[in-house]
Amino acid sequence: MKNFAKRRDRYDLFRAFENPLVNINFMLDVPDFRPWCKAQQMPVFHFFLFCLLNTVKDIDNFMYRIYRDEVIRIDNFPASYTVINGDDNLNYTRFSMTDQLDVFIARSLEAKRLAEASPALINTGEELSERERRDNIYITCLPWLDMRAIEHPICRHRDADIPTFTWGKFGPAQDDGRMLVPFSAQAHHGFVDGYHVQKLAQALARRIDAIITA
Repeated sequence: MKNFAKRRDRYDLFRAFENPLVNINFMLDVPDFRPWCKAQQMPVFHFFLFCLLNTVKDIDNFMYRIYRDEVIRIDNFPASYTVINGDDNLNYTRFSMTDQLDVFIARSLEAKRLAEASPALINTGEELSERERRDNIYITCLPWLDMRAIEHPICRHRDADIPTFTWGKFGPAQDDGRMLVPFSAQAHHGFVDGYHVQKLAQALARRIDAIITA
């Protein structure tokens, strides 16, 4: 919380807003990891999810939450994302985070299988305590669309402290070995500025490059 102390006045400013959220939509520039994933027989969505979530954990500003009108810093969160089940309805996955790529992929695929097979809405977090629900990151993907912008449903804007990340259809391979991904980052402006979103984008690209060139 040492870093947050330096930001307290910014938080106080935006906390007073009816809608304190900042939502930035942009084309994320990353190394094209698809050939590497194909060679490793690894699903590209789950690889990208692994890189994104582990990068989010490394950036302090995305780990602040509001609990009982006070700011806290979470240490971890479960991995979670949306899927489409057999009835063509949205469902949620959830599984324990790890920085081991192979373990993450295995857990993610199993969580996906369970969520796709369930006609009932699962993993909503209703069984968790108020404090436990703060340990979260929202992830969704629109792989069919060249997404340009997105607006998420919010129960109460003033209490919306959990970051949300969304991406669309991966762009074509470029001559320089990179690709563009339609990407959206939404967070509480009391914690996150545009600077931190670009910091995330750069760190994510570096993480991907480090893995596929190792």
